[in-house]
Amino acid sequence: MADAERLKRLRDVCARESLADGGRAVTFEIQRAGRAVAAFAYAFKGEVHAAVNVCPHRGTPLDWQPGEVFDESGIYLICATHGALFEPDSGLCIAGPCGGASLQKLPVRVIEGRVELTIDHRAIPGELDPK
Repeated sequence: MADAERLKRLRDVCARESLADGGRAVTFEIQRAGRAVAAFAYAFKGEVHAAVNVCPHRGTPLDWQPGEVFDESGIYLICATHGALFEPDSGLCIAGPCGGASLQKLPVRVIEGRVELTIDHRAIPGELDPK
């Protein structure tokens, strides 16, 4: 089955041009098990990524202000609660109390200049509800 057939467009998140490498993220919500869950989309090294906005250590949001998820250098994602650092491309915590844990990454792709939340229904059936 072709990649385009496996991936279903679930949600328009933002314009690709609104995401600068190492800059402010765009926040949005997803539905998981019938409830709203905070998430964010961001750019790093020319690629677009997205993650659930929950630190694996305490369950608190990463951002100290909406969309402020990068450290001052723009190289790592940082938890505003306790300063844990995460690799932007993998979501892996490389420093802090949740070392070795990872952010919950969300599948996104860019279609015609728009960042779209997508899901491979074979890999994660029913985990995300489109909203």
